[in-house]
Formats: sequence, C-alpha cells, structure tokens
Amino acid sequence: MNYLSSFLHNAIFFLSFYTLISPSFASSNDIVSLLAFKSKADLHNNKLTTYSYTNTSTLCKWQGVQQCNKNGKIIRLVLENLNLSGFFAPNTLARLDQLRVLSLRNNSLNGPIPDLTGFVNIKALFLDQNHFTGVIPLSISSLHRLRTLDLSFNKLSGGIPFGLSKLDRLNYIRLDSNRLNGTIPPFNQSSLEVFNVSVNFLSGNVPGTRALGKFRPGLFENNPGLCGEIIHIKCGPHFSQNSTEKHESSLADTQQMKGITNSDSNKKKRIGVIVGFALVLFLVIGLALCVMMLVKKSEKKKKRKGVNEMMEMAEAADAAAEVMRMEEANELEKKVRKLHQGIAEKKSGLLVFCPGESQVYTVEQLMRASAELLGSGTMGTTYKALVDGRVIVCVKRLDATKLGGMTNEAFERHMEVVGTLRHPNVVALEAYFHMKEEKLLVYEYQQNGSLFSLIHGSKSTRARPLHWTSCLKIAEDVAQGLSYLHQTHNLVHGNLKSSNVLLGTDFEALITDYSLSALFPSHDTNRDFSAYKAPEIEPHNEPTTKSDVYSFGILLLELLTGKAVSDHQEMSPDDVVKWVKLSRENDGGGIEEKRLEMMTEVAIACNVSSSEMRPTMWQVIKMLQEIKEAAVMEDCGLDP
Repeated sequence: MNYLSSFLHNAIFFLSFYTLISPSFASSNDIVSLLAFKSKADLHNNKLTTYSYTNTSTLCKWQGVQQCNKNGKIIRLVLENLNLSGFFAPNTLARLDQLRVLSLRNNSLNGPIPDLTGFVNIKALFLDQNHFTGVIPLSISSLHRLRTLDLSFNKLSGGIPFGLSKLDRLNYIRLDSNRLNGTIPPFNQSSLEVFNVSVNFLSGNVPGTRALGKFRPGLFENNPGLCGEIIHIKCGPHFSQNSTEKHESSLADTQQMKGITNSDSNKKKRIGVIVGFALVLFLVIGLALCVMMLVKKSEKKKKRKGVNEMMEMAEAADAAAEVMRMEEANELEKKVRKLHQGIAEKKSGLLVFCPGESQVYTVEQLMRASAELLGSGTMGTTYKALVDGRVIVCVKRLDATKLGGMTNEAFERHMEVVGTLRHPNVVALEAYFHMKEEKLLVYEYQQNGSLFSLIHGSKSTRARPLHWTSCLKIAEDVAQGLSYLHQTHNLVHGNLKSSNVLLGTDFEALITDYSLSALFPSHDTNRDFSAYKAPEIEPHNEPTTKSDVYSFGILLLELLTGKAVSDHQEMSPDDVVKWVKLSRENDGGGIEEKRLEMMTEVAIACNVSSSEMRPTMWQVIKMLQEIKEAAVMEDCGLDP
C-alpha cells in the first residue's frame, strides 16, 4: 500500500508539473474532469461513447466541447438533449476553471447540484429540464461573472440564495417550476432582462425594486404565498398566518364558549318554558318555509338547466376556439416548415454561425424571436431580440435595396472575414443569415446602450460632459478597437460615430457596425455620418484607415464637450481648444484642464485636412497612454 500511495503521489506531481511548464499539457486537468463527469453522468455508458471520448489527444473535438482557448482549455461545453441519467458529481466539471458556457439542459440528471466555486469564469449556466434535487448551492452566489442562470424545471427545494441579488452582471435568471420556498431576494440589477420564479412555493412580499417591477405578474404566478404591488395582491396584516394558527384560534374560541355555557346552566332552566312556547311557534313558521323552499327548488332547477345549457355553449365555444388556435398553430408550423425547406433547398439561404460561436438556436427560433426596435439608419434597422426565451442578441437587418447588387457569394466572403474578428473593444459578430432578399447580422448584445446616449442623455435626462478620466478611458478603448481592425486585419470601419460605439457590462467601449461601408456604395448619403466624414471622402470614394482616424478625432471632441459634432466645424485649432474649455467651464482647473488640453491636441492632430499628416491609430494609442501615465505620475507626486 505504501508503494502504491507513493506511486500515485509521484504521478500526480508529474502531471501537475507538466501542466505548469508546457501549454500542450494545459488541458490535462480538463480531460480528467470531463472523463470523471462522464463516468457519473452517463451511467449506462451509451450517450457519450463517440471516438472522441477515447482519444485524449483531441480534447477540443470531444462531443459537446464547442470551444477551447489557445492553451487547449475548454471554454464552451454543451451536452444537451442526451438523456444523461446519472448525476452531476462534485469535483468534475466544476474544475474547468476557464469555462465560460455550460449547458446540461434537457437531460435526466438527478441528485444535488454540486459546489460550483471552481467556475470562476462562467458566464452562462444552463441546468434546466433535469431532475436535480436539494437546494440551490450557495456557491453560485460567488460566480461574479455570471450573466445567465437557468435552473428551471427541476425539483429544487429550499430558498433562493440572497447572494444572487448581488451578482451585478446577471441579466437572465429562471428558477420556475421547482419546489422553492421562502421569500424572493431584492433583485435590482439594472441588467436584468429575463426573470421567472413561477410555479414554486414562495411566500411573502415581492420586493418592489425597479428591476422586478418591469416583469409581468405571470412570471410570479402559482406561488400561493406571494403578495405585493407587482403581482397585484395586497399584503394584509394576517396574510402570512397559516391554517394551523387559525384552527388553534377557533378551538380556543370554542372552549371559551363552553365555559360560558356551563356557568349559565341555571339561567337556562328558568327560561325552559319560554323555549317550549317558542318551539311551537317555530314549527308553524317552519311549515310555511318548507312550502316556500319547494317552490324555489323548482325554480332553481329551471335556472340550473339554463346555466348548464350556457356552460355547454361556453364549452363548445372554447372547443371551437381551441380548434381555431390549433389550426393557426398548424398554419404557423407549415409556414416555418416551408421557410426551413426553402432555406435548405437554397445554398445561399443559411444561418451561419461564426467560428467559435455555439449554435444555440435555429433559424426558425431566430425568426420567431420577440424583437424590440433599437434604431434605424441608412444601412438598416437594428433590433434587440429574445431568441427561444433565453438568448438575447442584437440583430441588424440590412437594407437589401442599397447593397448595390452584391451577390450572395460576395456577401458571404465578406462576412467570413468579419466573423473572425474577436477583440475586447469590438462587438462580436455571432452569426449571419442571408437569402436573396434578406440579410441579417447577429451581434453580441451590449446592455448599457450607446456612447451617443451616454454623452447626450435622453429626452428625460440631460447629460453633462463626462469626467476627463472617463473620456480618456473610452477614447483608448475605441482606439484599441480601431487599431485592431487596421493593423491585424487591414480592415476599415468606415462609419465611426458615437451611436456605433456601445458600452459593455463594465462600461468598456466597443465599436460596432464596422466594415459594413464596403457593402454599401451609397454609404456617404448618411446624414448622421457627414460631420464625421473626412474631407477627402467624396461620393464614390471608399473610406480608408486615415479617414477612420479623422472620424475618431471628431468622436473625441464630442466626448470632451458633450456637444453635437457639427458645432465645431470651421474652427481653428486655437478656437477648438477654447471651445472645449468653455464647454467644461464648471470643471476644476489646474491639472484637469491640462489633461483636457492634451486630449484636445490629440483630436486636433487627427482632424488635420491632409490625410498623410494624420497619425495612425497605433500612434494615437501611444499619445493617450502618455497622458494616462503622466496623470498617474503626478498623482504619485513625481515629475512626468
């Protein structure tokens, strides 16, 4: 036994050593974790028996592994609809420390959900439609990067962990169709878009937070103990009193009345004669009442017959309505099936997912998605879509009439290039759909809106110029994204403006609608873009990396002043500096004014008339970083 223990100890040390020193061994822990999960979840060994699970050299090609990072660590694992009938064992998948997306939905996994503390990078967790029992593990509350949580249609009991209401990135949570009890935590994340706790045993007042207030009462229904303004049920002073307490109260009242009856027994004897006389009178009255009741009974039979006839008519109407609903549903299914067949028959009619993206929905689900209009421009219309009730995406429907006769093949070649772009400051293109008359682009949804809204506010709020540190951070983010397009892929944005800069979860700036100008020969007719357009861009002239630099300079001035971009046209460099100072006259002077002046000089350098004299985006990044470094050194009391 000592030799065996020593051998195992040395083997584990050897494996750990090579995991640290060699990227080729970096996925070894993931291999062990996935095989350990398989041994407990696939008890009959007949669902995960593909060749890939016996070939440990190709982990990233194993069944369900949809994406790995450059070190071979699993990022996306989707094992759905496999009828796995075992359990989710501890210390298996939870050891996948680079995992971003895990879906085990629609299986038959049972037992408790294990400790998930190891999922330090998890963003989406789908464990719905299984047979999980026990409580929701408290460890989920420690997953601070979690955005999507679906535990619906299980057999979970206990309360909802209070810590879930503290996950500030959470935008999707479904806990419906379980056996949860207790109260609902005060969820108030501004990011929350999907919420459902129906069909449980929850009780108490639904917290009246702004986040929960935007959800309809049906998402809380079938929880008999809930009350509150959100679900239109008043919480009375005795609302939480249970039936046992009421029963005990009624028994006490009965005992009290018995005591009173015994103490008054002598008084009852004295009034016996009166009671006897009253009985005779009651008999006479009783006979009269019996006659009246017989008459009423016959009338009630007639009425009941009429009611039954009405109920039968109502049931017949409901049945007819149900038939009509079924016919409408069948008709819709036929239309969707016809669309699907038409797409299958035409090679060009495809929903294409970009490299590394999970195919988590079909074209039919995308077409059925509920949509909310976000904006409209000369290139197309943008929507926020909820696909299959669980995936939020941003869909841009291109205006096919302005594509200049571009063939589907040319469109697909362009999208294949754009679909490979992945950068922290570039909104990811997840998929695209194209037919002859329909072209859709599906982007990652950014919940905090556009830079335009942040700068200029809305109809109800008026925004002030951002603090100079925020301006510098956003400017550097945008510059990094543009530089990535220019240097890494030799692509041009061509339509940079504040409405095409979105804000991510941590208010990082991400550029969107990039490289679409190549698809639109008449993109220069965009009035919103005219103020950002470099002077050398004339009708039919294609944008360049240097025209992107010019647009960036205009965007930087918009950031610094909080003013519309047209307000600074035809100004000299000195006038531009004065204009920025006047726009921020209420800001502090001294060092802050110096920083603003330095950023204004960067904008002026980007906006020179001669394109050759403008810096590259890489040089712009260096300028902005120097401003940041100088500020840090001054804060530390050092000379820059």
